[in-house]
Amino acid sequence: MKKLINNPENAVNEMLEGFVKAYPQYVKRLEDLNVIVRSNPKTGKVALVSGGGSGHEPAHAGYVGEGMLDAAVAGEVFTSPTPDQVYEAIKAVDNGKGVLLIIKNYTGDIMNFEMASDMAKDEGIEVEQVVVNDDVAVEDSTYTTGRRGIAGTIFVHKIAGAKAEMGGSLQEVKNVAEKVIKNVKSMGMALTSCTLPAVGKPSFTLGDNEMEIGIGIHGEPGTHRDEIKPADEIVDELLNKIFDNLKLDSGDEVAVMVNGMGATPLMELNIANSRINDVIVNKGIKIVRTYIGNYMTSLDMAGFSITLLKLDDELKELLLYKSNTPALVQF
Repeated sequence: MKKLINNPENAVNEMLEGFVKAYPQYVKRLEDLNVIVRSNPKTGKVALVSGGGSGHEPAHAGYVGEGMLDAAVAGEVFTSPTPDQVYEAIKAVDNGKGVLLIIKNYTGDIMNFEMASDMAKDEGIEVEQVVVNDDVAVEDSTYTTGRRGIAGTIFVHKIAGAKAEMGGSLQEVKNVAEKVIKNVKSMGMALTSCTLPAVGKPSFTLGDNEMEIGIGIHGEPGTHRDEIKPADEIVDELLNKIFDNLKLDSGDEVAVMVNGMGATPLMELNIANSRINDVIVNKGIKIVRTYIGNYMTSLDMAGFSITLLKLDDELKELLLYKSNTPALVQF
């Protein structure tokens, strides 16, 4: 195993330290906690808290900032943050307008965020939550019951964050987050597995001419294994499954995310996007905006996922609303 780390046991702590040292204009870290909050918080608004296991960077700390998250909680690698850390994040960002928790559909995340929510409610803090389940590959997996939450979560951060920044109530922010969840679908693939720092070996092994279709973001194997195909054929397979789960008609508008899993060159993501664009446009669907890059990774996995978000006028306005965070200054 080759990793640019010191001690695997300190990797998350050192990663967070490096992150806040790079972006003090955006974020700060709560003392003795794996919690990142806005360094210049906006008061009088609903606060948004998200998080999960580390190893998915820039998710989620990279989305803390103007127009998106107010706090992100980092667990150990691929491990849910503890309830007390989430609770401290809720307390740190609440300013009387309530807190929305954005949770990916993984059993540990749901359990720990809900425990933290109950603790905060006992303190008189108004807390609501939404659960993101955009992955169309599988209904159940190693980590969850139901569909997994993957890169579509970033669109929930963006749109719910914009609604909160514009002064929406807690219920209004929750409602628009749920609208995004209903209208966002994703699916991914991998050319290689990922290697956890503390384990030192890949979570699964692929042959030189093999790929895994339908992978998750924790190194889970996918729905099936196949021989590597040209990029256009891989795109078609992923898109067909997304189209089966997201009703789109000619004249509809979408946002597209081409998400690298951590070790995929931008050259390859752009090659994939060329085919994605052609397929969508040929269906008479308008692409409002395309995002290409690493948004929710799986350590050093080579591969990518495609996310489509069906837009209406409200979602489009909020998607295009200004934001400024370490990972997404271009949003």
